[in-house]
Parts: sequence; structure tokens; C-alpha cells
Amino acid sequence: MAVNNWLALLQENGYRLTGARRAVVEIIADSHRALTPVEVYDAAREQYPALGLVSVYRTLEKLEELGLIQRVHQPQGCQAFIKAGKGHQHLLLCSKCGRTTLFDGDDLDQFIKSVARKTGYQINEHWLQLFGLCENCK
Repeated sequence: MAVNNWLALLQENGYRLTGARRAVVEIIADSHRALTPVEVYDAAREQYPALGLVSVYRTLEKLEELGLIQRVHQPQGCQAFIKAGKGHQHLLLCSKCGRTTLFDGDDLDQFIKSVARKTGYQINEHWLQLFGLCENCK
């Protein structure tokens, strides 16, 4: 269902629905872990062998612009992508298998206000990622 919705949204925003784009959308929409662009490329090439790495990057960029995916910053420095959460959610990442879980985190308001008060900053947004071991890996 998500795949068809994403493809429709891409088309509504003027993007062509190529086989390459469809393969990238299917891989990222069906994943339960954060995927780097190279991982998306490798997996999508099984469905669409003519896929180029540039097409992967462009498609990921468009999906991010549309709010369908979000960037994940990983300890090893490379960026990966997951399906975007609904509303204001934060991210748990398994350090072993890479599984991702989104959770609500509205209880950070007091902490953020305290940091703003202590530093003099006007804090406009935040991004919280927690790393650990999922239920299956611990």
C-alpha cells in the first residue's frame, strides 16, 4: 500500500514513474532497517538491473523532499534512510542488525526549554536517535 501511495505522490509532484524509481521505492518502503544509498542500489538492482547509482540518489532526494523518508545519521558516519514517521517521533536503532523503531517523544519539552534557558539559544527543532540492541539481538 505504501509503495502505491508513494508512487502516486511522486507522480502528482511531476516525477516520472520509471522502473528504476519504482524499484527504489519498493526497497525503501518495505525495509524495517535504515538503508544506505548503496544498500538500496544493491537491493534494487536485483529487480531492475539497469539501475544507476545516480538514480538511487535522486529518488532518495525526492522522497525526502516529499517527507516520505528521513535521514538517519549512523555512528560510522554514513547516512542512511528509513520511512518517515507520523507526527513528531524519534528513532531507535539496533546497533547489531540495524532494525529501526520510531517512538513518540513529546516529553522532551522541559529538557529543551531548560537547555534554551541555560544557553540563550532559541531552539527551533531537534532530532533524537537512540542506539542499542533490539529485542532479537540482546
